[in-house]
Amino acid sequence: METPASFADQLADAARSMQGWSSTHLTLESVVLVATEIIQGCDLVGISIVHSHGIDTPVGSNETLNRIDELQFVLKEGPCFDALRMHEIVHSPDLAHDRRWPRWGPLVAQEVGVASIVSYRLYTTQDTLGAMNLYSLKPDAFDADDINNGQALAAHVGVALAASQNAEHLHLALSNRTVIGRAEGILMERFGLPPDQAFAVLRRVSQRRNVKLNCVAEELVRTGETPR
Repeated sequence: METPASFADQLADAARSMQGWSSTHLTLESVVLVATEIIQGCDLVGISIVHSHGIDTPVGSNETLNRIDELQFVLKEGPCFDALRMHEIVHSPDLAHDRRWPRWGPLVAQEVGVASIVSYRLYTTQDTLGAMNLYSLKPDAFDADDINNGQALAAHVGVALAASQNAEHLHLALSNRTVIGRAEGILMERFGLPPDQAFAVLRRVSQRRNVKLNCVAEELVRTGETPR
């Protein structure tokens, strides 16, 4: 078993490796590599992310995990589902016989050979972002130190994930503002409109079509055709 100081050094290195990633996908790929290296007993890692339209698992150390995580939300049972909905940490030393998940647990054990798991909610003070799921091929693979170390890692992952998502949202907002500005410029030049009236035209078309304003602007910039 590693000493606390050794794990602290590894965790600090992991946090620094995740710093600065502007891509959410790159951040999650980094987490998968880090978790299997510094958490004793961890063989596989899956990261589930909460979206406005639902939950998915964009990154995992094994492609089969994507299907396994999907089944949790289809069956509405499993440690990741519980971590997101009810508990910050969910641990099972024996998935095949865990009474909390009578359908999901045996399925995972049989199809993937996973025997134990610990799941952590990824969150900030404002939002629940997703869950980090650590799997082992051995039963009772995670002791108290492993679970505590995983919780420390999950805290860093939550902060890194929030930062990368905010960076992506900011980039998208700036891109939308740019294309709207270009569309306003086309209308101003073509019809001699002031900026506020050019924006009002785009907004009116957006409302009538029930289409987002940036989509109307993108169409005008791409085709050069005046919205009707």
